Amino acid sequence: MAAKTTVTTDVEIFGNVYHVRGEDNPEHLREVAALVDRRMREVAEKVTTVDTAKIAILAALNIADELFRCREKQEGERVDIQEKVAVLAGKLEEALDG
Repeated sequence: MAAKTTVTTDVEIFGNVYHVRGEDNPEHLREVAALVDRRMREVAEKVTTVDTAKIAILAALNIADELFRCREKQEGERVDIQEKVAVLAGKLEEALDG
């Protein structure tokens, strides 16, 4: 198995440049940074504070909320799929037996 290569990518978030190291490709890191930047700018438009740390925390909470909602939706879909598979397996078994 090949070892993963760590790369450093410069990204800009909320007017600051960060040197981010990761095992992902640079384009992925830029996309992630763009999401964080976009969320911070959305939050900044809606709040009166100019404290970057508070804006970052609020943006992180928004992103985490979206992640949790996606996980809940995915879990619900997984349960639905399992139920459908069980029904289809039952019908297949009936068809093979009968």
